[in-house]
Amino acid sequence: LPVAQTPGRILAQAKSRTQIPCELQVEGAGLYWYRWSQQRQQFQFLVFSSSLGKDSFGANISQDKFSVHGASSGSSYILQIGDLHPSDTGIYYCSISHSSQLLLGRGTQLDVVDALPVPPKTTPAAPSRRKPPRCVPRSSAAHSRACSPLVWVPLATVVLILLLSLVPTAHRLHRLRRRLWLRIHRQ
Repeated sequence: LPVAQTPGRILAQAKSRTQIPCELQVEGAGLYWYRWSQQRQQFQFLVFSSSLGKDSFGANISQDKFSVHGASSGSSYILQIGDLHPSDTGIYYCSISHSSQLLLGRGTQLDVVDALPVPPKTTPAAPSRRKPPRCVPRSSAAHSRACSPLVWVPLATVVLILLLSLVPTAHRLHRLRRRLWLRIHRQ
């Protein structure tokens, strides 16, 4: 686009100031600013800023309220609007005259309100109750994370203790089976 305007929307508080930026991709003799007022159904010329730095204002436009500032590169411009009132709400367009055409940007919607909305209070999130990590066999470890030594060392210790506690029980069962076998064969 030869004339770029961002952001597309600005929300500003009454009695404050705001800035509407405009980027030019082509050169022109100067920059025009217009406002479309939905309330009045009117397209209004605000100010023309020549490449020489001289500003010409539209009818009934206050020079104290509107001013245009350009960057040294000559491609970035800012429309400054001071002492905002709800009547300043509208779509602001920057444009240039190029090859016998008036090229307009997409416009920036300015909404002037008495008070800016307060963002909702955020409450800190409850601490998450994480499940303990589970061990993954080596074959599927590639798809999931393997257990750390902090998990498998205590687990292996518990299994070893259980196995060692089964040794006396297994020994007793072996002796009982042997006694039973001897009894059966004595008869």
